Amino acid sequence: MFPGSKIWLNRIVAIVRVYRHTDCFDTKTGAWKERTETVYYAASHLRSAEVFAQLIRNHWGIENSNHYVYDVTLKEDASRIRNSPGIFARLRSFSLNILRKNNITNVSEALYDNALCFDRLLTQGNRMKLFSTCH
Repeated sequence: MFPGSKIWLNRIVAIVRVYRHTDCFDTKTGAWKERTETVYYAASHLRSAEVFAQLIRNHWGIENSNHYVYDVTLKEDASRIRNSPGIFARLRSFSLNILRKNNITNVSEALYDNALCFDRLLTQGNRMKLFSTCH
């Protein structure tokens, strides 16, 4: 038993097992590969399988729309910032919010198109539109 686990053991009322099938693109081979894994969730409330499935899908929707972009496109996990990393995390969130407000769907492409063009940010004002005078 782990230290402090007695507190949690009394609260867990269900263990949810999920078989996950995903297709992953292998950038080295240029081919799609199927991946199957089994994951487990601990739940403090008993729900139907349909409700658990919807809750888990909602969780992964957030993961895919936010954290994946931070980790892969903005390379947040690889960041070596040691002083005030929270400030840079907020700047990354701010930049992502600006892109999303402008209906940008390809964040990587938008970052490339807008790199080194601080004028675009300064000209936003009330418009919140990108793509002004640079290029």
